[in-house]
Amino acid sequence: MAPGAALMEPDNLLTPKEKNKLRKPVVEKMRRDRINSSIEQLKLLLEKEFQRHQPNSKLEKADILEMTVSYLKQQSQLQIKTSFHKSSQFDFREGYSRCLQEAFHFLSLHKVRTETQTKLLSHFQK
Repeated sequence: MAPGAALMEPDNLLTPKEKNKLRKPVVEKMRRDRINSSIEQLKLLLEKEFQRHQPNSKLEKADILEMTVSYLKQQSQLQIKTSFHKSSQFDFREGYSRCLQEAFHFLSLHKVRTETQTKLLSHFQK
């Protein structure tokens, strides 16, 4: 057998175990490349945030991941606060509308003078 002939063997002569042994480093390198690419994308997406916390410093991958987690937690808390605020505003408006409907219903049941009704309606609309 000539030197290098083992490298020239067709795929079908390799056992599944040998195929996996040859494939494993390639698959691992592809996995690491995907991880590194994603970390680099995070760094670019959150570049302004990173500069705010650590200006002019080279960030390690672990730093990028930690700061991304921190940023996402912060954004999540902000979103919860904002949605609570919007919810309470909605609840207030809904309650006010319901109260207004009840007042109109009451006024329509009882024959109140038109001038008083007009004043009340004007007041409610403010």
